[in-house]
Amino acid sequence: MIRVGIPRALLYYQYYPMWKTFFEALDAEVIVSPATTQTMLAGGSSRVVADTCLPVKVFLGHVLNLAKECDYIFIPSIRSVKKRVYNCSKFLGLPDMTRAVIPEAPPILDTEIDINKPSRTLYQTIYQLGRHFTWNPMKIKQAATAAWQAHKDYYQLMAQQTLTPPQAIAALTDKTMPAPQLPANASPAAQTRVALIGHPYMLYDEHINHRLITKLQHYGIQVFIPEMVTTPDLEMYTDRLVGNAYWTYEHEVVGAGGYYLDSKVDGVIGAMAFGCGPDSLMMDVVRRQANRQREHAFMCLTLEEHTAEAGLVTRLEAFLDMVTRKKRRRQELCV
Repeated sequence: MIRVGIPRALLYYQYYPMWKTFFEALDAEVIVSPATTQTMLAGGSSRVVADTCLPVKVFLGHVLNLAKECDYIFIPSIRSVKKRVYNCSKFLGLPDMTRAVIPEAPPILDTEIDINKPSRTLYQTIYQLGRHFTWNPMKIKQAATAAWQAHKDYYQLMAQQTLTPPQAIAALTDKTMPAPQLPANASPAAQTRVALIGHPYMLYDEHINHRLITKLQHYGIQVFIPEMVTTPDLEMYTDRLVGNAYWTYEHEVVGAGGYYLDSKVDGVIGAMAFGCGPDSLMMDVVRRQANRQREHAFMCLTLEEHTAEAGLVTRLEAFLDMVTRKKRRRQELCV
């Protein structure tokens, strides 16, 4: 049986159920790298220049972990998933970068996804990927159909049951990941409501963000995430704040930020990687909106490989103290 490795980094949290379903329908064995560790991060960092962004360093560390465990590594080049909306350059060149800095890696399945090209190009790309496992076009078509259904079920599960991506993956697979020890939200009686915005690879990789969600839950905070917002709402608020989106995953930051600043949360926390140009622009849009409204506290956490957990805890406690004081002031004004 052919073994396909999938790094637990970058787009893993958006697409893993779809990828897993596709490859297993073609009788391949899917191998996922374990949760991020400091050893992985150090290994990835050693292969690239210091200016490389943190998520890419983590991703390369996961590839190194998989290098001797599989026959192929799946690293798609996702250029665009929506008309005239484009992805960050790190996703476009990821397969080539991986080949250049990790020559010992097994062959890379570097499928290119670009919705701006004719639809037949996408179909041809899927068939070319499937031919690594079978020459039966009908079997490839059935695998692609099942994969797309798994993707829709995945997002529906997160929306209906208010689960984080790691929780939803655990619920769907029940084998590749242990179930999280804590739920996504604190008890309904929690008084303070905080929304997290950012890309999944920043919000749900507990090594990168030093268990941010768990820390908020420890303080009795009810946590909200972008996946709990419907796609129409995300698109509406993205359009309201920036007009036509330019970056592929802009709604995860701008759309979710605009939605939660308009809702009944008490504060919004943005998580971004140091040196990320698109995220810097998007977080600034949300910050300006928060400053205009003056109703919700907003904090942006910029994370990189040398971020100390103690410093993050200090900022988090200061932010929560500010949220508490703002709530108390609003309550006094209402009396």
